Amino acid sequence: MTLILGYHETRGSEHGRKLPWEIGLVSFAAFPQANDARKWKEVVQDIAEDPFFDLIEVPPFKEEVWREIQPIVSRSSKSVFVGLQPMILSDGRNPSALDEAHRRESVNALREAIVRASRMGAKSVVLCSGPDPSVTDRQEAIGMLVKSLVEITSEARDAKVFVHLETFDRDHDKKQLIGPIGEAAEVVKQVRKKCQNIGILWDLSHGPLLNEKPSLLTDFKELITHVHIGCAKIVDGSMKDWHPGFYRKGAINSIDDVMQLLQVLRGIGYKGALSFEVKPEGDQEGLEVINAAKGVLYTAFAKLMGQKR
Repeated sequence: MTLILGYHETRGSEHGRKLPWEIGLVSFAAFPQANDARKWKEVVQDIAEDPFFDLIEVPPFKEEVWREIQPIVSRSSKSVFVGLQPMILSDGRNPSALDEAHRRESVNALREAIVRASRMGAKSVVLCSGPDPSVTDRQEAIGMLVKSLVEITSEARDAKVFVHLETFDRDHDKKQLIGPIGEAAEVVKQVRKKCQNIGILWDLSHGPLLNEKPSLLTDFKELITHVHIGCAKIVDGSMKDWHPGFYRKGAINSIDDVMQLLQVLRGIGYKGALSFEVKPEGDQEGLEVINAAKGVLYTAFAKLMGQKR
């Protein structure tokens, strides 16, 4: 829990305020150049030593990388989430595939990654749906996704791992099946009839791509279990899910957007974590976008607390 600011209330007494949420970092966004065990060891060591962070989100490592970083994480006492999105977005695994053989192969790969993550101490994983097939096939694909998530969350439950389903855009860039938060909510409700260890990850940077505002979370407060903070980007008039650092040219989300998100989360009594998902561009370094994001969070929370005075 990070001390954010002090301010004077009545009679001149000064009070410190802490963020009421754990703060994390999506490491594979902030350090895209990390591609072997040595580099990942350095990245995880740096994050583990940063008192700002309580949580590290890592990709689905191979065994040799896990062996390098697991002792570092254990000594730091920081929580670990494993982002399985690269398996779906980059490697072609598709838990909503209409083809049963492809769906089954994808589910098996995701389940294996969850078991491996659990052995190394991870408590949560993040995944997404596969691509949107078409309006015609959408409902069938949603049915396949529910089937897959029941199988995945059952495995995760036995491994004592929680599953967060991340919503992505359907129309602009990633063009995923899930999708609008209302449809994600229906999927999660269906899965929870069999397994309770699943919730929704809502990403501030995906809000503009989905035409969703933080205020919408009020309607789904029982289902929101994780939140990402970052920016979408306008490129030549098109919206992209590129997660640029705050203040970069074309970056859409602002301090006020972050403040509104924090305000909503306080209002709904959200108890989960917040993770930055920011990515360096051009000759930027990871620390540059991370430190800019820290400043945005400090300022947004200070402005929110200022409204309470």
